[in-house]
Amino acid sequence: MTLANNMRKISFLTGTRADFGKLKSLIEVLRLNPLFEVHIFATGMHMDKKYGYTVHEIEKCGYENVFKYINHQSLSSMSLVLARTIEGYSNYVDVIQPDLIVVHGDRVEALAGATVGALNNTLVAHIEGGELSGTVDELIRHAVSKLSHTHFVANEEAKKRLQQMGEKSESIFVIGSPDMDAMKSDTLPSLEEVKKYYEIPFKNYAISLFHPVTTEFDEMDDYAEQYVKALEESGCNYIVIYPNNDNGSDFILSKIMRLKHKKRFRVFPSVRFESFLSMMENAQFVVGNSSAGIREAPFYGVPTVNVGSRQNGRTQNGDIIHTGYEKEEILEGIEKALQLKVAPRSLFGDGNSDELFNDIISDDNFWNTAKQKTFSDVLVF
Repeated sequence: MTLANNMRKISFLTGTRADFGKLKSLIEVLRLNPLFEVHIFATGMHMDKKYGYTVHEIEKCGYENVFKYINHQSLSSMSLVLARTIEGYSNYVDVIQPDLIVVHGDRVEALAGATVGALNNTLVAHIEGGELSGTVDELIRHAVSKLSHTHFVANEEAKKRLQQMGEKSESIFVIGSPDMDAMKSDTLPSLEEVKKYYEIPFKNYAISLFHPVTTEFDEMDDYAEQYVKALEESGCNYIVIYPNNDNGSDFILSKIMRLKHKKRFRVFPSVRFESFLSMMENAQFVVGNSSAGIREAPFYGVPTVNVGSRQNGRTQNGDIIHTGYEKEEILEGIEKALQLKVAPRSLFGDGNSDELFNDIISDDNFWNTAKQKTFSDVLVF
């Protein structure tokens, strides 16, 4: 049964190139649904010129109702970013009065959105809750889940974790990971197009994605030095993408900058999500500590060298090569990756998350979700 009343307003909150890539297929499918009016609140890294001012990528999609908000300065702490985002998003929500707030993952922007929704009696949908991220990100992800009324998760494993946290099973929907929708799309740009646009001269290359670990801030300068030295000494060609803007990112950026003018490296503040997928599909391996190496790379059968602790606890598989932060360990991991043959596999859905999401929220039953949350006890043996 579908809704017969006026269009409902859906507010998507996005703070990074990564979460926009995951939300995009959900935004697209709702734009085509006459039941909904889509609004986008773009903040965080999207508004930072140092990281490519990626709000332009949102605008290039032709979306209407895009609101841009700067929530940080260069040295803002995560707690201050949270506070500013809550303030800005509260004012925004007060104006547009959304029927549903959609947030993704484990960033402070998602925590701000869920907080605003919970305190304003507005339904909140959390995408990809119930996962283990490692570091402070995991605390944020679970906090977002507890503040959210409904959950759209990647697999049954994530659903079970949310049930352990007291979330009601009828409010948890397994739809897979929305980035799989894009990965299985037949409209991705060709590698030739991507190489031409980004001026990538390499026939063979690897992808580097190395982010700060906020709970290891005091060590990040040394870890970044070890990591970049390993890339330099490996002899491979690399597409290097800037880290996210968490505390400690400046340590990593300062090391990456010395790679910009070396022949074996192409360094980018940001890359369009669809282009990034084409790059990854054809890469020799992925190295660093991004979830892309845990989730997307295995789908394409691309080996991953996972460095350090950032992805501890993530859903993984035996093909992923785990190393510490020392240069020699990373180099050994790269050597293994160059020899490894990986069969493609997907643990995060079938590429139809958008259709499932659309069907669920188009049903009257979804909108009967109680805004007063209660804890659902589970037996503990």
